[in-house]
Amino acid sequence: MSFTRRHWLLSCLGSGWAAPAIATYRSGAWPKAQPTPPLRLPRLGGGEQGLGDFKGQVLVLNFWASWCEPCAAELPSLLRLAETRAADGVRVCCINYQEGEAKVRSFLDTVLGEVPGSVGWLLDRDGAAAKAWTGRIFPSTVLVDRSGRARWRVAGELNWTGADAMGLLAPLLQAPR
Repeated sequence: MSFTRRHWLLSCLGSGWAAPAIATYRSGAWPKAQPTPPLRLPRLGGGEQGLGDFKGQVLVLNFWASWCEPCAAELPSLLRLAETRAADGVRVCCINYQEGEAKVRSFLDTVLGEVPGSVGWLLDRDGAAAKAWTGRIFPSTVLVDRSGRARWRVAGELNWTGADAMGLLAPLLQAPR
């Protein structure tokens, strides 16, 4: 489905972004016995990025696709989180599931008017990262602590600037840098 900026804004308003009480997600701790999977993916625009590049920071890994309406609805709160919590050491990486760079760029240009630099945009071209990190439910988000260990999984759409998200992030932010 192709989104226009108007459709995207309307979906945001009805999605829980404007009304945080309407959340459609479930969260749980990352299993202690399950190791954190490796992650190194191509960046939108060139180069690569991986977990090691974020040592000492709290990382929000969001797995999404352009065809996923809840993914598009969740993007504004992820962007606000990236912009408002950067000074606290929070970094957001949005990992696109199996779509080409041109498709991702076109979607972001259409929906956001640009490719925001406050977020890392990574490409999971073969879907292996989504398979290793998520149950392939979109959107899915994994919170990684400052030492690079996965701590929380969130399946579904969440307002990332709301109280529920802050409750998940707070313990990770309190850990020393």
